Amino acid sequence: MLYLVLPLASALIAQSSKFFIKSNNTSFSFKNIIAYSGMPSGHAAMTVSLCTIVALEQGINNPLFALCTIITVLTLRDAIGLRRYLGQQGAVINELVKDLDEDKFLDDKYPQLREHIGHTGPQILVGALIGFTISLIGFYFWS
Repeated sequence: MLYLVLPLASALIAQSSKFFIKSNNTSFSFKNIIAYSGMPSGHAAMTVSLCTIVALEQGINNPLFALCTIITVLTLRDAIGLRRYLGQQGAVINELVKDLDEDKFLDDKYPQLREHIGHTGPQILVGALIGFTISLIGFYFWS
């Protein structure tokens, strides 16, 4: 049960904390609870939490730990690389559409793209620390 509860709790804590960090400029809404970007990374919190609890419960020589580690590396690489790049593309496309003449057809055909869908290194690091800490506390509390 810890394998599910602790990673989900880590993600929930990371996502909820985004509302209290002024630099995120987020208001409380369901859309912002599941947001893709901001400080800290919920993706990092969840995947690092899973790796941590598997390591503590099964050991680092277990194939499940290897699988969790690979999934974590892929997820975080995507969050810091690909999704950040897509956000930059969204910003450029939004600017290009804005430069076009005002036209109802263009507004309908080219909706405003999300520009903040990736994470920075510090956002990943803080999310990872949250996930690691929650799993450590949970493991020692319930063991």
